[in-house]
Amino acid sequence: MIPTTMTIDTIVSLLNDKIGADYVRVDATGTPATLVVNHEKLVAVCTVLREDASTYFDMLSCVTGIDNGVQAATMEVVYNLYSIPYNFQLMIRVMLPRENPAVESLTHIWKSADWLEREVFDMYGIIFHNHPDLRRILMPADWEGYPLRKDYQHQEYYRDIRVEY
Repeated sequence: MIPTTMTIDTIVSLLNDKIGADYVRVDATGTPATLVVNHEKLVAVCTVLREDASTYFDMLSCVTGIDNGVQAATMEVVYNLYSIPYNFQLMIRVMLPRENPAVESLTHIWKSADWLEREVFDMYGIIFHNHPDLRRILMPADWEGYPLRKDYQHQEYYRDIRVEY
C-alpha cells in the first residue's frame, strides 16, 4: 500500500527495515528534512529511496560539498532529493575525512549526478568512485588545487589577461 503522506520518520523506518540501523541519523535542525548517512551505506540508502514505491525519490536536484575546515578535519557531500509523486524534499549529508575525501558515485541511480559530482570534485577535490567521467568541469584542466577549500591558495592563472570595458 502506498501512503498518501511521507515523513522523515516513515523514511527512517523504511530504511531501518530494508538496510538495518546504526548508519543514519536525523538532523532536525533545518529544512528540508535531513538524514546524515554513513558514507559506506550511501548507495544502499539511495537505492532504497529511489526504488521503493513508498518513497520514490525520482529526482536528484543538487549535489554540493562543504569544507568544514582544517581544524574540523572533515568535509561533507550534500544531496538534495525530491519525490515528485509525494511532493517531498529530502536532504542527505555524508561526512568524509578531509584527507583523501571519497564516496561512491550515484550516477547509476540518478543520471543528474554526473555533472553535479564533477562540479563537487572540481571545486572541493572530493573523489566519486566509479564515476564514468570524473574530470574538471569548471576550472581549466591544468588548474592546481580546489578553489572552494578553506585552505586554498589563490593562483595567478589569469594574471596576463587584460579585460577592457
